[in-house]
Amino acid sequence: MEILFLCVVIFLFLLAVFDLSVGVSNDAVNFLNSAIGSKAASFKRVLIVASIGVFIGAAMSNGMMDIARHGIFRPEHFSFYELICIFMAVMVTDIILLDIFNSLGLPTSTTVSMVFELLGATFVVALIKMAGGIGLGFDDLLNTEKALSVILGIFLSVAIAFFFGTIVQFLSRMIFSFNYKSNLKWKIGIFGGVCATAIVYFLLIKGAKDLTFMTPEVKTWIKEHTGTIILGCLGFFTLLMQLLHICRVNVLKVIVLLGTFALAMAFAGNDLVNFIGVPLSGLASYQDYVANGGGDAAGFLMGSLNGPANTPIYFLIGAGVIMVVSLATSKKAKNVTKTEIGLGSQQGDDEMFGTSRIGRRLVRWTLSFLAWVRRVTPLRVRRWLNKRFNIDETIMDQGAAFDLIRGSVNLVLAGALIAFGTSLKLPLSTTFVTFMVAMGTSLADRAWGRESAVFRITGVISVIGGWFLTAGAAFIGAGVIVVAMYYGGHWVMFLLAALTIFLIIHSNRRFGKKTDAENGDVLFQTIVSTQDKSRTWPLLQMYITEQQYSFLSYAEEKYRDITQAFIHENAGTLGKTESSLAKQKAVLKNARRKETICLRHLPREMAIEKSAWFYLSNNLCMNILYNLRRINEVCKEHVENNFHPLPPRYATECELIRTRISILFNDTLALMRSGDLETIGMLRQHCDEIKDIVSDTYHRAHNQLRDGDTSAMAVLYVYVNMLQETQEMVSSVRKYLRAFAKLRDSEFRSRPALSGALS
Repeated sequence: MEILFLCVVIFLFLLAVFDLSVGVSNDAVNFLNSAIGSKAASFKRVLIVASIGVFIGAAMSNGMMDIARHGIFRPEHFSFYELICIFMAVMVTDIILLDIFNSLGLPTSTTVSMVFELLGATFVVALIKMAGGIGLGFDDLLNTEKALSVILGIFLSVAIAFFFGTIVQFLSRMIFSFNYKSNLKWKIGIFGGVCATAIVYFLLIKGAKDLTFMTPEVKTWIKEHTGTIILGCLGFFTLLMQLLHICRVNVLKVIVLLGTFALAMAFAGNDLVNFIGVPLSGLASYQDYVANGGGDAAGFLMGSLNGPANTPIYFLIGAGVIMVVSLATSKKAKNVTKTEIGLGSQQGDDEMFGTSRIGRRLVRWTLSFLAWVRRVTPLRVRRWLNKRFNIDETIMDQGAAFDLIRGSVNLVLAGALIAFGTSLKLPLSTTFVTFMVAMGTSLADRAWGRESAVFRITGVISVIGGWFLTAGAAFIGAGVIVVAMYYGGHWVMFLLAALTIFLIIHSNRRFGKKTDAENGDVLFQTIVSTQDKSRTWPLLQMYITEQQYSFLSYAEEKYRDITQAFIHENAGTLGKTESSLAKQKAVLKNARRKETICLRHLPREMAIEKSAWFYLSNNLCMNILYNLRRINEVCKEHVENNFHPLPPRYATECELIRTRISILFNDTLALMRSGDLETIGMLRQHCDEIKDIVSDTYHRAHNQLRDGDTSAMAVLYVYVNMLQETQEMVSSVRKYLRAFAKLRDSEFRSRPALSGALS
């Protein structure tokens, strides 16, 4: 029996390795986003700084596992078997939840997940015990105060971090403006001194109490002399930063990297319990169970967990090594970081989220409020503020999402708020504070323009909703899993552990393929990040051609599939095509949004010149998609109802028309590949010929409807609809050829722009 429980404990530690790697991927956003988003250093150097902070924080953490040992449940009333079931349920649920959120690119709180997993599993086991008539109530079995304090801390941290992020960044921008390099002469020393002092304060107040080498006397001395330490640091760092600036060192990059180190160190030192607390508690429970002779696991109570934990140093060092390796190699860490950077990007970029009703209403209310503020603000004040917030003067490294001023404020303010919350004994989450500070600073920097605000507000709401969804999913998931383990015994524990490892491996493979596909859109990233305006149009022209070439190739394939499936009554193909066409609409809309973003990077005169033909070509692609959906919808309904098939004579006509349509699409694709505009006239003439053929076929079929057999009327109606939509589709291809030529060469032919396009 002891060997079986030992295997369970070993499984706990194996799952802890996964949990460490997945957890670091999730929380990497806390300390990587500001340095990466502001391009304070290369990604490799940022990782090195963060890795050093993570390793030192993990190695010097005292590993206090109070939450896992007795923060949620009262161990003296739970048996060894019950706690093993709880610990296994927590680990399995935690890994699955974190991996799902990381794969979606959404940051979540490891503190919240662990607390609510413990609470959910313990709650269910407590119900089972109470149903067995042990004479104890929830107050005797559960400690809900910790969970409630975490929830309170979440609500406070979301609002406070966003508010102060907005205010502090607004004041910082008024002081430095977007053209900050011209305002650094004397201000940078004070700014750097304040930031560095805040970081030191963060390290001392937030981190000192958890370091292994800190004796009670040292902690008391730091607490009594905090004011003196802060004043001394302020003077020292102000002088040091001013000297570094005189020596032409970029002080802002120093601040960002120092803040990255501080947050990484605090994360590892204080959040390590979220990853290894449960396995270590499981090991302590097993050691106590074995030391007392083993025996009946269901009757051996675990009051020993009320005592303090003495975590061996090699566990802490091992955890630090795993976290560093995971941080350096995880693709998901980059994906979670990408979410926060994308939502706070200063430049127009591809929006990761759609729109929502609440997002649209918030934007509308905000615009009304801002209009009122403009009316009551004196003109001179508005002009001064607009000068300080002139985005056109933004100084950023190529590829950066925001500048170093915002990156510094993100890190320093997040650290200061966490330190302040800790001093008030509020259980603030690093994830919540850093994310909401970043959103507040991006709002103050006017990064949320009218055309991006609704997307970014929806994104913030989605992320915040994901945090609270974590709590509910963790509670319910752990509760369900613990029931299966409690009644299923060891075999269910082993089965769920193996299943979890399989899901993690499968998810990593799927995520790798998804990431490879996303990384294929390199051309778009090149266009929005290039500073050379002369390169923008050739790159954008290439990008538009690639996107539209892909769509027209898709359209040709789907038209063949639809007509073939209709003739041969293949309802399965028509059903799959309907789903594919619906998804393609989202692809077209996303491509159009990206191309519109790229269009803004063109010189103004060229953007005006090309925009009409750009929008026309996109609209014509959408028209072609609509034609395909209308054809497929009617054909699918007819075939699924098992109505009469298309008569052979009409099927032969349909196949001939389909062949001509395929040739037209293929010739158009060949033109797009070669760029030979001389063939445009011939292809447009080909379109006219096909339209005439389709028109003649349409009239014959229409006449047959009046004179033919009534039993064939249903299929002829479908056939007539197909011909009508096909004619509209060919007309759209004809117009598209003109728009494509005008995008390439504005002087193509001498006819007026829009009238020529629509002819």
